[in-house]
Amino acid sequence: MSTASAEGNRFVRRLLLGAGGCLAAAAGALIAVGCFLGLYVRPTSDDWCAAWKSRDLGVLGITHDFYATQNGRITNAFLSGIVYGDGLAGVKILPTVIAVTFTAGLVLLGIQFFRYLGERPRVMFLIAAALALQALLYYGGTRTYQVLLWAPATISHTVPAVIGAWALLLAIRTVRRPRGAPRTAGFAAAFAIGFAIGTLSESFALVSGLLAAAIALLALPGLKLAWTWLPFTWCLLWCAGLVVGLAVLYTSPGARWRRAQQPPKEPMLSATELRGTFEDWQLMWDSVSGQWAYLGAVAVGLLLGLAAGLGASGPAHGPAPSAVRGSREPGRAVPRRMLIALLLLPVPVVVLGSFAVVLGLRSGYGPSGWTYARTWTNYLVLMELALCVYGVLLGAWARRFLARREAAAVALPAAAVAAAGLAVASLAVLVPNVKQLTTTTVTRAVAWDAQNSRIRTEAAAGAGDLGYRRMPIGSLAEPFFTSDYERDWVAACIANWYGIDRIHRL
Repeated sequence: MSTASAEGNRFVRRLLLGAGGCLAAAAGALIAVGCFLGLYVRPTSDDWCAAWKSRDLGVLGITHDFYATQNGRITNAFLSGIVYGDGLAGVKILPTVIAVTFTAGLVLLGIQFFRYLGERPRVMFLIAAALALQALLYYGGTRTYQVLLWAPATISHTVPAVIGAWALLLAIRTVRRPRGAPRTAGFAAAFAIGFAIGTLSESFALVSGLLAAAIALLALPGLKLAWTWLPFTWCLLWCAGLVVGLAVLYTSPGARWRRAQQPPKEPMLSATELRGTFEDWQLMWDSVSGQWAYLGAVAVGLLLGLAAGLGASGPAHGPAPSAVRGSREPGRAVPRRMLIALLLLPVPVVVLGSFAVVLGLRSGYGPSGWTYARTWTNYLVLMELALCVYGVLLGAWARRFLARREAAAVALPAAAVAAAGLAVASLAVLVPNVKQLTTTTVTRAVAWDAQNSRIRTEAAAGAGDLGYRRMPIGSLAEPFFTSDYERDWVAACIANWYGIDRIHRL
Protein backbone atom coordinates (compact mmCIF):
# COMPACT_ATOMS: atom_id res chain seq x y z
CA MET A 1 0.00 0.00 0.00
CA SER A 2 1.42 3.40 -0.99
CA THR A 3 2.10 6.15 1.51
CA ALA A 4 -0.61 8.35 -0.06
CA SER A 5 -3.13 5.50 0.14
CA ALA A 6 -2.28 4.82 3.78
CA GLU A 7 -2.64 8.51 4.60
CA GLY A 8 -5.99 8.54 2.82
CA ASN A 9 -7.21 5.56 4.82
CA ARG A 10 -6.16 7.17 8.08
CA PHE A 11 -7.93 10.39 7.11
CA VAL A 12 -11.15 8.53 6.31
CA ARG A 13 -10.93 6.65 9.60
CA ARG A 14 -10.45 9.86 11.59
CA LEU A 15 -13.26 11.56 9.70
CA LEU A 16 -15.67 8.69 10.30
CA LEU A 17 -14.73 8.47 13.97
CA GLY A 18 -15.34 12.20 14.32
CA ALA A 19 -18.68 11.91 12.55
CA GLY A 20 -19.70 9.01 14.77
CA GLY A 21 -18.69 10.95 17.86
CA CYS A 22 -20.74 13.98 16.79
CA LEU A 23 -23.78 11.80 16.15
CA ALA A 24 -23.38 10.04 19.50
CA ALA A 25 -23.08 13.38 21.30
CA ALA A 26 -26.11 14.91 19.57
CA ALA A 27 -28.35 11.88 20.02
CA GLY A 28 -27.08 11.25 23.54
CA ALA A 29 -27.90 14.82 24.54
CA LEU A 30 -31.49 14.45 23.34
CA ILE A 31 -31.95 11.14 25.15
CA ALA A 32 -30.33 12.55 28.29
CA VAL A 33 -32.87 15.38 28.31
CA GLY A 34 -35.69 12.84 28.16
CA CYS A 35 -34.21 10.85 31.04
CA PHE A 36 -33.72 14.03 33.06
CA LEU A 37 -37.34 15.07 32.45
CA GLY A 38 -38.41 11.83 34.06
CA LEU A 39 -37.60 13.50 37.39
CA TYR A 40 -40.32 16.07 36.61
CA VAL A 41 -43.07 13.62 35.70
CA ARG A 42 -46.20 14.08 37.78
CA PRO A 43 -49.51 12.14 37.71
CA THR A 44 -52.19 12.85 35.13
CA SER A 45 -55.04 10.85 33.61
CA ASP A 46 -54.51 7.08 34.10
CA ASP A 47 -51.57 7.75 36.43
CA TRP A 48 -53.95 8.59 39.25
CA CYS A 49 -55.83 5.30 39.03
CA ALA A 50 -52.73 3.13 38.67
CA ALA A 51 -51.02 4.96 41.53
CA TRP A 52 -53.72 4.53 44.16
CA LYS A 53 -54.52 0.96 43.14
CA SER A 54 -50.86 -0.05 43.29
CA ARG A 55 -50.53 1.57 46.71
CA ASP A 56 -53.74 0.17 48.21
CA LEU A 57 -54.09 -3.17 46.39
CA GLY A 58 -50.48 -4.13 45.74
CA VAL A 59 -49.05 -5.68 42.59
CA LEU A 60 -51.28 -8.76 42.64
CA GLY A 61 -54.30 -6.69 43.60
CA ILE A 62 -54.03 -4.30 40.66
CA THR A 63 -53.34 -7.26 38.36
CA HIS A 64 -56.60 -8.89 39.46
CA ASP A 65 -58.42 -5.56 39.17
CA PHE A 66 -57.32 -5.12 35.54
CA TYR A 67 -58.37 -8.68 34.72
CA ALA A 68 -61.72 -8.53 36.47
CA THR A 69 -62.91 -4.95 35.99
CA GLN A 70 -60.75 -2.97 33.52
CA ASN A 71 -59.43 -4.50 30.29
CA GLY A 72 -57.86 -7.91 30.93
CA ARG A 73 -54.26 -6.74 30.43
CA ILE A 74 -52.73 -8.67 33.29
CA THR A 75 -49.07 -8.19 32.29
CA ASN A 76 -49.76 -4.49 31.80
CA ALA A 77 -51.27 -4.31 35.27
CA PHE A 78 -48.39 -6.29 36.81
CA LEU A 79 -45.82 -3.88 35.37
CA SER A 80 -47.94 -0.92 36.44
CA GLY A 81 -47.99 -2.31 39.97
CA ILE A 82 -44.20 -2.46 39.96
CA VAL A 83 -43.74 1.01 38.48
CA TYR A 84 -46.24 2.71 40.82
CA GLY A 85 -45.53 0.49 43.80
CA ASP A 86 -43.28 3.05 45.50
CA GLY A 87 -45.27 6.20 44.85
CA LEU A 88 -43.83 8.30 42.05
CA ALA A 89 -40.28 6.95 42.19
CA GLY A 90 -40.95 4.35 39.50
CA VAL A 91 -42.44 6.76 36.97
CA LYS A 92 -39.47 9.09 37.44
CA ILE A 93 -36.82 6.50 36.61
CA LEU A 94 -38.84 4.60 33.98
CA PRO A 95 -37.66 6.78 31.03
CA THR A 96 -34.04 6.12 32.00
CA VAL A 97 -34.64 2.39 32.38
CA ILE A 98 -36.28 2.28 28.94
CA ALA A 99 -33.48 4.27 27.28
CA VAL A 100 -30.68 2.19 28.82
CA THR A 101 -32.22 -1.23 28.17
CA PHE A 102 -33.34 -0.29 24.66
CA THR A 103 -29.89 1.04 23.80
CA ALA A 104 -28.22 -2.14 25.04
CA GLY A 105 -30.65 -4.34 23.12
CA LEU A 106 -30.24 -2.40 19.86
CA VAL A 107 -26.44 -2.43 20.14
CA LEU A 108 -26.39 -6.20 20.64
CA LEU A 109 -28.78 -6.66 17.71
CA GLY A 110 -26.50 -4.46 15.62
CA ILE A 111 -23.51 -6.64 16.46
CA GLN A 112 -25.45 -9.73 15.36
CA PHE A 113 -26.59 -8.08 12.15
CA PHE A 114 -23.09 -7.01 11.12
CA ARG A 115 -21.79 -10.45 12.02
CA TYR A 116 -24.20 -11.95 9.49
CA LEU A 117 -22.89 -9.47 6.91
CA GLY A 118 -19.31 -10.38 7.71
CA GLU A 119 -18.53 -6.91 9.09
CA ARG A 120 -17.19 -5.79 12.47
CA PRO A 121 -18.30 -2.25 13.33
CA ARG A 122 -17.05 -0.24 16.27
CA VAL A 123 -19.40 -0.30 19.23
CA MET A 124 -19.32 3.52 19.38
CA PHE A 125 -21.14 3.71 16.04
CA LEU A 126 -23.75 1.20 17.17
CA ILE A 127 -24.37 3.18 20.37
CA ALA A 128 -24.69 6.39 18.33
CA ALA A 129 -27.15 4.70 15.99
CA ALA A 130 -29.20 3.23 18.86
CA LEU A 131 -29.46 6.63 20.55
CA ALA A 132 -30.32 8.39 17.30
CA LEU A 133 -33.08 5.91 16.43
CA GLN A 134 -34.56 6.32 19.90
CA ALA A 135 -34.47 10.11 19.62
CA LEU A 136 -36.41 9.90 16.35
CA LEU A 137 -38.89 7.51 17.94
CA TYR A 138 -39.49 9.54 21.09
CA TYR A 139 -39.50 13.05 19.68
CA GLY A 140 -40.47 12.65 16.03
CA GLY A 141 -44.19 12.06 16.55
CA THR A 142 -47.10 14.17 17.72
CA ARG A 143 -47.27 12.74 21.26
CA THR A 144 -43.73 13.07 22.59
CA TYR A 145 -44.82 13.26 26.24
CA GLN A 146 -46.84 10.07 26.00
CA VAL A 147 -44.22 8.01 24.16
CA LEU A 148 -41.41 8.52 26.69
CA LEU A 149 -42.64 10.15 29.90
CA TRP A 150 -46.23 9.02 30.53
CA ALA A 151 -45.91 5.63 32.21
CA PRO A 152 -49.28 4.10 31.14
CA ALA A 153 -48.39 4.71 27.47
CA THR A 154 -44.77 3.65 27.75
CA ILE A 155 -45.76 0.44 29.52
CA SER A 156 -48.31 -0.34 26.79
CA HIS A 157 -46.47 0.81 23.68
CA THR A 158 -42.77 1.56 24.31
CA VAL A 159 -41.76 -1.17 26.76
CA PRO A 160 -43.08 -3.90 24.37
CA ALA A 161 -40.57 -2.74 21.75
CA VAL A 162 -37.77 -3.08 24.31
CA ILE A 163 -38.98 -6.57 25.22
CA GLY A 164 -39.19 -7.40 21.52
CA ALA A 165 -35.56 -6.41 20.93
CA TRP A 166 -34.35 -8.63 23.75
CA ALA A 167 -36.69 -11.44 22.67
CA LEU A 168 -35.11 -11.32 19.21
CA LEU A 169 -31.69 -11.67 20.80
CA LEU A 170 -33.00 -14.64 22.75
CA ALA A 171 -34.31 -16.17 19.54
CA ILE A 172 -30.90 -15.81 17.88
CA ARG A 173 -29.14 -17.41 20.83
CA THR A 174 -31.73 -20.20 21.03
CA VAL A 175 -31.44 -21.32 17.42
CA ARG A 176 -27.64 -21.25 17.64
CA ARG A 177 -27.44 -23.19 20.91
CA PRO A 178 -26.44 -26.84 20.96
CA ARG A 179 -29.05 -29.32 22.04
CA GLY A 180 -29.88 -29.39 25.71
CA ALA A 181 -31.41 -27.35 28.49
CA PRO A 182 -30.45 -23.88 27.13
CA ARG A 183 -32.32 -24.50 23.87
CA THR A 184 -35.34 -25.93 25.71
CA ALA A 185 -35.36 -22.92 28.02
CA GLY A 186 -35.19 -20.60 25.00
CA PHE A 187 -38.20 -22.23 23.39
CA ALA A 188 -40.15 -22.13 26.66
CA ALA A 189 -39.26 -18.46 27.02
CA ALA A 190 -40.59 -17.78 23.50
CA PHE A 191 -44.05 -18.99 24.53
CA ALA A 192 -43.93 -17.27 27.93
CA ILE A 193 -42.82 -13.91 26.55
CA GLY A 194 -45.36 -14.17 23.73
CA PHE A 195 -48.09 -14.75 26.31
CA ALA A 196 -46.89 -11.75 28.31
CA ILE A 197 -46.95 -9.55 25.20
CA GLY A 198 -50.46 -10.78 24.39
CA THR A 199 -51.69 -9.52 27.76
CA LEU A 200 -49.55 -6.37 27.67
CA SER A 201 -50.26 -4.65 24.35
CA GLU A 202 -52.69 -5.78 21.67
CA SER A 203 -51.07 -3.44 19.13
CA PHE A 204 -47.56 -4.81 19.57
CA ALA A 205 -48.94 -8.34 19.67
CA LEU A 206 -50.45 -7.80 16.21
CA VAL A 207 -47.28 -6.36 14.70
CA SER A 208 -44.89 -8.86 16.29
CA GLY A 209 -47.27 -11.71 15.43
CA LEU A 210 -47.29 -10.71 11.76
CA LEU A 211 -43.50 -10.52 11.75
CA ALA A 212 -43.05 -13.87 13.52
CA ALA A 213 -45.62 -15.61 11.32
CA ALA A 214 -43.93 -14.32 8.17
CA ILE A 215 -40.50 -15.44 9.39
CA ALA A 216 -41.93 -18.84 10.30
CA LEU A 217 -43.21 -19.29 6.76
CA LEU A 218 -39.87 -18.26 5.29
CA ALA A 219 -38.08 -20.60 7.70
CA LEU A 220 -39.87 -23.72 6.51
CA PRO A 221 -37.02 -26.02 5.45
CA GLY A 222 -39.01 -27.02 2.38
CA LEU A 223 -38.36 -23.55 0.95
CA LYS A 224 -34.62 -24.08 1.43
CA LEU A 225 -34.20 -20.63 2.97
CA ALA A 226 -33.36 -21.92 6.46
CA TRP A 227 -30.96 -24.64 7.52
CA THR A 228 -33.09 -26.20 10.28
CA TRP A 229 -36.55 -26.24 11.86
CA LEU A 230 -35.32 -24.21 14.83
CA PRO A 231 -36.29 -20.69 13.60
CA PHE A 232 -39.72 -21.99 12.58
CA THR A 233 -40.21 -23.62 15.98
CA TRP A 234 -39.24 -20.49 17.90
CA CYS A 235 -41.58 -18.28 15.85
CA LEU A 236 -44.39 -20.82 16.15
CA LEU A 237 -44.07 -20.85 19.93
CA TRP A 238 -43.99 -17.06 20.02
CA CYS A 239 -47.19 -16.87 17.95
CA ALA A 240 -48.82 -19.54 20.13
CA GLY A 241 -48.00 -17.50 23.23
CA LEU A 242 -49.47 -14.39 21.62
CA VAL A 243 -52.68 -16.21 20.69
CA VAL A 244 -53.13 -17.65 24.17
CA GLY A 245 -52.40 -14.30 25.77
CA LEU A 246 -54.84 -12.44 23.52
CA ALA A 247 -57.47 -15.12 24.19
CA VAL A 248 -57.06 -14.67 27.95
CA LEU A 249 -57.32 -10.92 27.51
CA TYR A 250 -60.35 -11.02 25.20
CA THR A 251 -62.33 -13.45 27.36
CA SER A 252 -61.54 -11.70 30.65
CA PRO A 253 -64.40 -10.13 32.66
CA GLY A 254 -62.68 -6.76 32.37
CA ALA A 255 -62.54 -6.89 28.57
CA ARG A 256 -66.18 -7.99 28.41
CA TRP A 257 -67.17 -5.07 30.65
CA ARG A 258 -65.19 -2.66 28.49
CA ARG A 259 -66.85 -3.85 25.28
CA ALA A 260 -70.26 -3.50 26.94
CA GLN A 261 -69.62 0.21 27.47
CA GLN A 262 -69.24 0.87 23.76
CA PRO A 263 -72.25 1.90 21.68
CA PRO A 264 -73.57 -0.61 19.11
CA LYS A 265 -71.71 -0.52 15.79
CA GLU A 266 -71.08 -2.57 12.70
CA PRO A 267 -68.73 -5.59 12.83
CA MET A 268 -65.02 -4.80 12.62
CA LEU A 269 -64.60 -6.61 9.30
CA SER A 270 -67.72 -5.21 7.62
CA ALA A 271 -67.30 -3.29 4.38
CA THR A 272 -68.18 0.01 6.04
CA GLU A 273 -65.69 -0.43 8.90
CA LEU A 274 -62.90 -1.60 6.59
CA ARG A 275 -63.45 1.39 4.33
CA GLY A 276 -63.40 3.71 7.34
CA THR A 277 -60.27 2.00 8.64
CA PHE A 278 -58.54 2.46 5.29
CA GLU A 279 -59.34 6.18 5.36
CA ASP A 280 -58.03 6.45 8.93
CA TRP A 281 -54.92 4.52 7.88
CA GLN A 282 -54.27 7.03 5.12
CA LEU A 283 -54.67 9.93 7.54
CA MET A 284 -52.22 8.30 9.93
CA TRP A 285 -49.61 7.80 7.22
CA ASP A 286 -50.09 11.38 6.04
CA SER A 287 -49.02 12.43 9.53
CA VAL A 288 -46.10 9.98 9.69
CA SER A 289 -44.78 10.74 6.20
CA GLY A 290 -44.98 14.46 6.97
CA GLN A 291 -42.22 14.05 9.56
CA TRP A 292 -39.06 14.09 7.45
CA ALA A 293 -36.92 13.47 10.51
CA TYR A 294 -37.71 9.76 10.24
CA LEU A 295 -35.51 9.65 7.14
CA GLY A 296 -32.66 10.32 9.53
CA ALA A 297 -32.76 6.59 10.23
CA VAL A 298 -31.50 6.02 6.67
CA ALA A 299 -28.71 8.56 7.18
CA VAL A 300 -27.71 6.86 10.43
CA GLY A 301 -27.56 3.55 8.57
CA LEU A 302 -25.47 5.11 5.81
CA LEU A 303 -22.91 6.28 8.34
CA LEU A 304 -22.89 2.82 9.94
CA GLY A 305 -22.35 1.17 6.58
CA LEU A 306 -19.54 3.52 5.62
CA ALA A 307 -17.85 3.01 8.98
CA ALA A 308 -18.36 -0.76 9.22
CA GLY A 309 -14.84 -1.49 7.98
CA LEU A 310 -13.29 0.49 10.84
CA GLY A 311 -13.74 -2.48 13.14
CA ALA A 312 -11.74 -4.79 10.92
CA SER A 313 -8.00 -5.11 10.68
CA GLY A 314 -7.97 -4.39 6.97
CA PRO A 315 -8.49 -1.13 5.08
CA ALA A 316 -11.43 1.01 6.07
CA HIS A 317 -13.00 0.49 2.69
CA GLY A 318 -11.92 -3.08 2.02
CA PRO A 319 -14.42 -5.67 0.85
CA ALA A 320 -16.36 -7.54 3.49
CA PRO A 321 -15.87 -11.28 3.73
CA SER A 322 -19.50 -11.81 2.89
CA ALA A 323 -19.02 -10.03 -0.40
CA VAL A 324 -16.57 -12.56 -1.80
CA ARG A 325 -17.46 -15.91 -0.29
CA GLY A 326 -19.95 -18.60 -1.00
CA SER A 327 -23.37 -19.46 0.29
CA ARG A 328 -22.62 -19.99 3.98
CA GLU A 329 -19.79 -18.11 5.70
CA PRO A 330 -18.42 -18.96 9.15
CA GLY A 331 -19.95 -15.81 10.65
CA ARG A 332 -23.30 -16.15 8.95
CA ALA A 333 -26.07 -18.16 10.62
CA VAL A 334 -28.61 -17.93 7.78
CA PRO A 335 -28.33 -18.55 4.03
CA ARG A 336 -27.93 -15.56 1.72
CA ARG A 337 -31.41 -15.95 0.22
CA MET A 338 -32.95 -16.07 3.69
CA LEU A 339 -31.09 -12.90 4.65
CA ILE A 340 -32.42 -11.11 1.55
CA ALA A 341 -35.96 -12.27 2.34
CA LEU A 342 -35.63 -11.06 5.93
CA LEU A 343 -34.40 -7.67 4.75
CA LEU A 344 -37.43 -7.24 2.49
CA LEU A 345 -39.90 -8.56 5.06
CA PRO A 346 -40.34 -5.34 7.14
CA VAL A 347 -42.05 -3.55 4.25
CA PRO A 348 -45.21 -5.70 4.11
CA VAL A 349 -45.17 -6.19 7.89
CA VAL A 350 -45.11 -2.42 8.53
CA VAL A 351 -47.88 -1.84 5.97
CA LEU A 352 -50.14 -4.62 7.28
CA GLY A 353 -49.18 -4.06 10.91
CA SER A 354 -50.01 -0.36 10.78
CA PHE A 355 -53.38 -1.19 9.21
CA ALA A 356 -54.05 -3.74 11.96
CA VAL A 357 -53.20 -1.14 14.60
CA VAL A 358 -55.64 1.35 13.09
CA LEU A 359 -58.30 -1.36 12.80
CA GLY A 360 -57.94 -2.13 16.49
CA LEU A 361 -58.01 1.56 17.43
CA ARG A 362 -61.15 2.15 15.40
CA SER A 363 -62.78 -0.85 17.04
CA GLY A 364 -61.89 0.32 20.54
CA TYR A 365 -62.17 4.11 20.27
CA GLY A 366 -64.28 4.81 17.19
CA PRO A 367 -63.49 7.01 14.17
CA SER A 368 -61.09 9.18 16.19
CA GLY A 369 -59.06 6.17 17.37
CA TRP A 370 -56.33 6.62 14.77
CA THR A 371 -55.31 9.88 16.48
CA TYR A 372 -54.00 7.95 19.51
CA ALA A 373 -50.48 8.42 18.20
CA ARG A 374 -48.82 6.71 21.16
CA THR A 375 -49.91 3.38 19.65
CA TRP A 376 -48.03 4.11 16.41
CA THR A 377 -44.82 3.27 18.26
CA ASN A 378 -45.65 -0.41 17.83
CA TYR A 379 -44.86 -0.33 14.10
CA LEU A 380 -42.67 2.79 13.92
CA VAL A 381 -39.90 0.91 15.73
CA LEU A 382 -39.81 -1.71 12.99
CA MET A 383 -40.03 0.97 10.31
CA GLU A 384 -37.06 2.87 11.74
CA LEU A 385 -34.97 -0.27 12.15
CA ALA A 386 -35.73 -1.28 8.56
CA LEU A 387 -34.78 2.17 7.24
CA CYS A 388 -31.55 2.01 9.21
CA VAL A 389 -30.73 -1.47 7.89
CA TYR A 390 -31.36 -0.34 4.31
CA GLY A 391 -29.08 2.61 4.96
CA VAL A 392 -26.39 0.25 6.27
CA LEU A 393 -26.55 -1.87 3.13
CA LEU A 394 -26.41 1.24 0.94
CA GLY A 395 -23.48 2.60 2.93
CA ALA A 396 -21.53 -0.67 2.77
CA TRP A 397 -22.13 -0.88 -0.99
CA ALA A 398 -21.11 2.76 -1.45
CA ARG A 399 -17.91 2.18 0.53
CA ARG A 400 -16.86 -0.70 -1.72
CA PHE A 401 -18.00 1.05 -4.89
CA LEU A 402 -16.25 4.35 -4.16
CA ALA A 403 -13.08 2.59 -3.01
CA ARG A 404 -12.61 1.26 -6.55
CA ARG A 405 -12.83 4.72 -8.13
CA GLU A 406 -9.95 7.05 -8.81
CA ALA A 407 -11.69 9.79 -6.84
CA ALA A 408 -12.01 7.61 -3.73
CA ALA A 409 -9.83 9.99 -1.71
CA VAL A 410 -12.48 12.66 -2.20
CA ALA A 411 -15.65 10.60 -2.61
CA LEU A 412 -15.40 8.60 0.61
CA PRO A 413 -14.88 11.62 2.90
CA ALA A 414 -17.65 13.46 1.06
CA ALA A 415 -20.02 10.54 1.55
CA ALA A 416 -19.15 10.34 5.26
CA VAL A 417 -19.69 14.07 5.76
CA ALA A 418 -23.00 13.95 3.88
CA ALA A 419 -24.30 10.97 5.89
CA ALA A 420 -23.26 12.49 9.20
CA GLY A 421 -24.68 15.87 8.23
CA LEU A 422 -28.05 14.39 7.29
CA ALA A 423 -28.18 12.32 10.48
CA VAL A 424 -27.37 15.29 12.73
CA ALA A 425 -29.78 17.51 10.78
CA SER A 426 -32.60 15.01 11.37
CA LEU A 427 -31.89 15.27 15.09
CA ALA A 428 -31.71 19.07 14.95
CA VAL A 429 -35.25 19.10 13.57
CA LEU A 430 -36.38 17.53 16.84
CA VAL A 431 -34.89 20.24 19.08
CA PRO A 432 -38.00 22.50 19.09
CA ASN A 433 -40.13 19.53 20.21
CA VAL A 434 -37.66 18.72 22.97
CA LYS A 435 -37.54 22.36 24.07
CA GLN A 436 -41.33 22.58 24.27
CA LEU A 437 -41.51 19.25 26.08
CA THR A 438 -38.95 20.45 28.62
CA THR A 439 -40.74 23.73 29.28
CA THR A 440 -44.20 22.23 29.71
CA THR A 441 -43.02 19.28 31.83
CA VAL A 442 -40.92 21.32 34.26
CA THR A 443 -43.48 24.13 34.55
CA ARG A 444 -46.25 21.67 35.29
CA ALA A 445 -44.13 19.82 37.84
CA VAL A 446 -43.50 23.03 39.82
CA ALA A 447 -47.19 23.97 39.81
CA TRP A 448 -48.24 20.39 40.61
CA ASP A 449 -45.92 20.17 43.60
CA ALA A 450 -47.36 23.37 45.04
CA GLN A 451 -50.94 22.15 44.59
CA ASN A 452 -50.08 18.71 45.96
CA SER A 453 -48.64 20.27 49.11
CA ARG A 454 -51.80 22.37 49.62
CA ILE A 455 -54.17 19.45 49.08
CA ARG A 456 -52.26 17.19 51.48
CA THR A 457 -52.24 19.90 54.14
CA GLU A 458 -55.99 20.46 53.82
CA ALA A 459 -56.70 16.71 53.74
CA ALA A 460 -54.65 16.23 56.90
CA ALA A 461 -56.79 18.91 58.53
CA GLY A 462 -59.90 16.82 57.86
CA ALA A 463 -61.30 18.43 54.69
CA GLY A 464 -63.25 16.02 52.51
CA ASP A 465 -64.02 18.16 49.44
CA LEU A 466 -60.96 19.93 48.10
CA GLY A 467 -60.32 22.24 45.17
CA TYR A 468 -58.20 21.06 42.25
CA ARG A 469 -56.83 23.15 39.41
CA ARG A 470 -56.56 21.30 36.11
CA MET A 471 -53.04 21.00 34.68
CA PRO A 472 -53.36 19.41 31.23
CA ILE A 473 -50.27 18.05 29.50
CA GLY A 474 -49.61 15.78 26.55
CA SER A 475 -53.24 15.83 25.32
CA LEU A 476 -54.20 13.66 28.30
CA ALA A 477 -57.37 13.66 30.39
CA GLU A 478 -57.60 15.80 33.51
CA PRO A 479 -60.52 15.92 35.97
CA PHE A 480 -63.75 17.75 35.08
CA PHE A 481 -63.64 16.58 31.47
CA THR A 482 -67.37 15.91 31.89
CA SER A 483 -70.14 17.79 33.67
CA ASP A 484 -71.36 14.52 35.24
CA TYR A 485 -69.14 13.97 38.27
CA GLU A 486 -70.25 10.35 38.59
CA ARG A 487 -68.64 9.65 35.21
CA ASP A 488 -65.47 11.59 36.01
CA TRP A 489 -63.12 8.67 36.63
CA VAL A 490 -60.06 10.95 36.82
CA ALA A 491 -61.58 12.97 39.67
CA ALA A 492 -62.56 9.77 41.48
CA CYS A 493 -59.01 8.39 41.26
CA ILE A 494 -57.55 11.69 42.49
CA ALA A 495 -59.89 11.59 45.50
CA ASN A 496 -58.84 8.00 46.22
CA TRP A 497 -55.16 8.94 45.95
CA TYR A 498 -55.54 11.72 48.54
CA GLY A 499 -57.98 9.79 50.72
CA ILE A 500 -60.79 12.35 50.48
CA ASP A 501 -64.44 12.24 49.38
CA ARG A 502 -64.31 14.34 46.24
CA ILE A 503 -62.67 17.28 44.48
CA HIS A 504 -64.08 20.38 42.88
CA ARG A 505 -62.80 22.70 40.19
CA LEU A 506 -60.73 25.73 41.12
